[in-house]
Amino acid sequence: MLKEESRTRTPVTRRQFLGIAWAASLAGLFFQAGWALLRFFQPRASSGAFGAFGGRVNAGDPAEFKVGSVRHILAGRFYVSHIEGAGLLALYQRCTHLGCTVPWRQDEGIFHCPCHSSLFNTAGEVLGGPAPRPLDVFAIEVVDGKVVVDTSRPIERSRFDPSQGTPV
Repeated sequence: MLKEESRTRTPVTRRQFLGIAWAASLAGLFFQAGWALLRFFQPRASSGAFGAFGGRVNAGDPAEFKVGSVRHILAGRFYVSHIEGAGLLALYQRCTHLGCTVPWRQDEGIFHCPCHSSLFNTAGEVLGGPAPRPLDVFAIEVVDGKVVVDTSRPIERSRFDPSQGTPV
């Protein structure tokens, strides 16, 4: 039989317990930080999906866009402007000066950049301010009676041309 002396354990001291607790806490902290860093660099599943920015966005029924109206499509980060003689134009909401978000000012009838006061008309043309060119546009097509905007590639332009619009 085994001796009783070989089975006895020495108790953990307070100093050893605190050392183990600190080591476990630091290991947990580094694990969480590493996990968060990996999740930060992982692409989002909605990127490029239908209905989200970076993909094809359903903007609505063509009848909803009256001539002279501007409507903000929040999910796609663009405005749909219905211009007489040109049709629908999907204007990217980013200013061509420094990339600020440009809101539509219904009371003024223009897009007014709050950062450096660039002004754009309903066709996205520069009316004033430091913006070097008109607002970028996205391709529009009418599919099954719905206005669908492809937000995967903003189209830079030097000026407005009625052929940039989509007739409805």
